[in-house]
Amino acid sequence: MSVRVRRVYEPPEPDDGVRVLVDRLWPRGLSKDAARVDEWPKDLTPSAELRRWYHAGEGSYEEFASRYEAELAAPEAAELLDRVRDSAGKGPVTLLTASKFPERSHATVLARLLET
Repeated sequence: MSVRVRRVYEPPEPDDGVRVLVDRLWPRGLSKDAARVDEWPKDLTPSAELRRWYHAGEGSYEEFASRYEAELAAPEAAELLDRVRDSAGKGPVTLLTASKFPERSHATVLARLLET
């Protein structure tokens, strides 16, 4: 299974496979043509409350990851997670985020869960 995380602002690469935007909001200043997004499952993203909490610096990344995993256990999110996992079983999947630090973002949590 091949799942990787990239910034959505980076140019698409031939080995990206299915490109999945995992942010709730469309990235600023990026056209849909330039992004080349195949899927945009908004219900797979962290809740607005969790995002605000984390970006306000009120907790650690580890606590954020734990809370986000709990949100992903909800039926609708779990179904979307399974769908992306199925895609990853068939070929490469690239999770796209506008985060400046993707390695400390929800996209990394998703990638870890998809690979298990």
